[in-house]
Amino acid sequence: MSEFKKGNISIHAQNIMPVIKRWLYSDQDIFIRELAANGCDAILKYRIAANAPEDGLQVCVTVDREKGELRFEDNGIGMTAGEVDTYINQVAFSSAEEFLKNYQGDAAGGIIGHFGLGFYSAFMPADKVTIDTLSWQEGAEPVRWESEDGMTFEMSPGSRTERGTVITLHISGESKEFLETGRVREVLNRYCGYMAVPIYLKDASEKPEEPREGEEPKQPQPINDTHPLWLKAPRDCTEEEYRETYRKLFNTFEEPLFWIHLNVDYPFNLKGILYFPRIRKDFGGQEGEIKLFNRQVFVADNIKEIIPEFLLLLRGVLDCPDLPLNVSRSFLQNDGYVKKLSAHITKKVADKLNSLMNTERDKYQTYWDDIHPFVKYGCLRDEKFYEAVKGSLLLKTTAGEYLTFDEYKARNEGKTDKKIYYATDPARQAASVKLYTDRGIDVAVMDSVIDLSFMQHIENEGEGDSVLTFARVDADADGLADTEAEAQDLPLEELTKLFREAAEDENLAVKAQALKDHDLPLMLLEDEQMRRFRDMSVLYGRDFMLPEKPQVVLNTACPAIRALAALEDGEKRKLLARQYFDIARMSSRPLEKEELSRFIENSYRIAALAGEK
Repeated sequence: MSEFKKGNISIHAQNIMPVIKRWLYSDQDIFIRELAANGCDAILKYRIAANAPEDGLQVCVTVDREKGELRFEDNGIGMTAGEVDTYINQVAFSSAEEFLKNYQGDAAGGIIGHFGLGFYSAFMPADKVTIDTLSWQEGAEPVRWESEDGMTFEMSPGSRTERGTVITLHISGESKEFLETGRVREVLNRYCGYMAVPIYLKDASEKPEEPREGEEPKQPQPINDTHPLWLKAPRDCTEEEYRETYRKLFNTFEEPLFWIHLNVDYPFNLKGILYFPRIRKDFGGQEGEIKLFNRQVFVADNIKEIIPEFLLLLRGVLDCPDLPLNVSRSFLQNDGYVKKLSAHITKKVADKLNSLMNTERDKYQTYWDDIHPFVKYGCLRDEKFYEAVKGSLLLKTTAGEYLTFDEYKARNEGKTDKKIYYATDPARQAASVKLYTDRGIDVAVMDSVIDLSFMQHIENEGEGDSVLTFARVDADADGLADTEAEAQDLPLEELTKLFREAAEDENLAVKAQALKDHDLPLMLLEDEQMRRFRDMSVLYGRDFMLPEKPQVVLNTACPAIRALAALEDGEKRKLLARQYFDIARMSSRPLEKEELSRFIENSYRIAALAGEK
């Protein structure tokens, strides 16, 4: 370029730049991604235009604290004066203008990625921006471009002697954080850690380390992995590489249970890896992390409009080159491509679970304790997912076995009348569990916060012969009677009054029945639906609470109950009745503070009575 040029970028620029700075204040670090991505694009264009090899092509980001500069340099295709005028003064600004026009009205966070600002994002942290560039074309002259506000510019002959471009940001006083190498490294790792061109970070104040005698100088290493694992064919990846990628992506020492490698070219382009971490039973504070990329450039985390909600409990990375960027979340919800993408991901997850179940069941069973909350949640949220995996759903029994629903029905046919008996706390409910297991009935463990809703879902899905119902082991005493036990006449009216006093409940229902476990004094039963409704109220924090309405079943086959009925000392009878009742109540729920204090006090009194001669 042999002449000096000065001008205004656009009559609208004075309105746009301040708004961009204000609107993207909380995301101003995206300028690093945009400028690094521009450098990568310039290199890829050069490789195509010149049919050049990859060797030596790179983007270098230099932090110069002394000069107050942050520089982005590439040895890519470069620009002529005409191209600077076209791509910087017109196209780049028009992109920024279009970006703002379309999206400034959206609520904060309504736009994913904030792609499209490109070069003009440089003005977010900078008081002044300069470009020094030299085109790859033979005979091209270097060009210098500078602007202090993104509204006016000056172009003049440049001094660059090597092909490529350097963009220099003169960092403003409010953005001094971007003169800290650690801060820039953090942003590069987040947004650019897997870009397709090597990116180097340099601190201008640091001198290269002198090698020891006889040693080769240390070569700088790029901050990014240009060939991430998810872009490779699954057959070319080792198990350790999958685990190492997981640790690097999520900065963790934890190991994933297993993973799914997505490698789709038709009908859309999708690459990625989904990892299954251990899911806590209560989901408490647990969030997964699905990183979304577009051609190896990081876009955002956990875009629920693209990724089915239940999959957000997983961890992973998805690279979607065809994904529309800089669109509102509401647009994504209704986009046909996104719906197909979401459905495909769901199908692949279901296929993986079914494959493990059918070909590696022993391994699948070892995973079940850690993944069942996720699988059940997926069944609740996505009907197609439920239909796909229902044959791979397992019930863990109190004996530690894992059964499908069909296996449970087959093993307990004729014993349970299409009921699945379960315990929410096998240790606390051990006495009730024993009544069923002694009869050869399997008892399922349903101790996750999701199980309450999951059981209801299974019951609602059944039709005809496939209908199943769940009943907790303390919901009824059907089939638990000992029909061979010797009949015992107990003063039921008298015992009813006694236990109502013990329970401090005038309406307590009491009945007498011989149970198969002769050591169990009594059972405390509660209607399944009433208890579920109350548990659901607690789960969702509702103010309305149904009162407990337990029923006492006195075991006439138990010597302790017969002895209680025959006891003449009224105070001892009350003491023992209260203790029996509290022990039974502990099988269904923890004792309240006052109940526990009374239980401990009564235990000491009973111990004292036992010690009397």
